[in-house]
Amino acid sequence: MLTIENARVDMGDFTLSADLHVNRGERVAVLGPSGAGKSTLLAMIAGFQPLARGVIRWHGKVLPDDPADRPISMVFQDNNLFPHLSVAQNVGLGLRPDLRLTPEDRRRVDAALKRVGLVGKEDRKPAQLSGGQIARVALARVLLRDRPLLLLDEPFDALGPALRAEMLRLVAELVAETGATLLMVSHNPEDARRLADRVILVEGGQAHAPVPTTEIFENPPDALRDYLGG
Repeated sequence: MLTIENARVDMGDFTLSADLHVNRGERVAVLGPSGAGKSTLLAMIAGFQPLARGVIRWHGKVLPDDPADRPISMVFQDNNLFPHLSVAQNVGLGLRPDLRLTPEDRRRVDAALKRVGLVGKEDRKPAQLSGGQIARVALARVLLRDRPLLLLDEPFDALGPALRAEMLRLVAELVAETGATLLMVSHNPEDARRLADRVILVEGGQAHAPVPTTEIFENPPDALRDYLGG
C-alpha cells in the first residue's frame, strides 16, 4: 500500500497537500484542472519534489530521499527518450544506466520490445518513430525496471483517440501481468473510465482521497463538474 500522510509541498506561491492511500495493485487516475498540481503529486511520490512536511510510505516503510532508491518507475509526458540512442539502448537504460549490457540483459531487452510490439525497431532512433511507438519504448523500459509503483504523467496526451485507447489497453495488460500499482495523470476523463479503479481529484491545493471511478462520475463533486463542463 502507498500511504501519503499529512504531506505538503511548497513551490513559491503554490502549495499542494495530500493525505491518502492507494492499495497495492490498484489503478488510479489523477484528474483535475490544468495547473492544479497533478504532476506535482507524482513528483512528490517519486521524490523529485521534496516534502515541506509529512511522510510517504510504501508497505509501511518510509520512502528513501533519493528518487533512484524508490520502488518507482515514471513515464513523463515527453516519454523521456534520448534522441541519440537507439530504441534498444533507450530500453536498456532501464537495466543499466551505463548500457554495459550482458547477453542476458540483451535477451531481456528483446523480450520487452517484443511484448510492446516493437520487434524490428531495435536500431531506430526516436526521431524515426511514430508517437505511439515512442510511447511503447517508454513502456518497454518501465517493464524492464520491474518496479512495483508505476507513475504515468500524461504520456499519451499527444496521441489520437484510437491510438490512445490502444496504449491504455497495453498499460492495463502490463499492470495486470506485473501486479504494479498505477497512478496516471490525465486531462481526459475517458482515460479514467477505461482504466482506473479509483480517481484522485486534485484541486484547490489538495489531492483528495481516491473515490471509486463509477461513483465519482455518477455523482461528481462541484470541482470535477466544473472541470468536466457540466
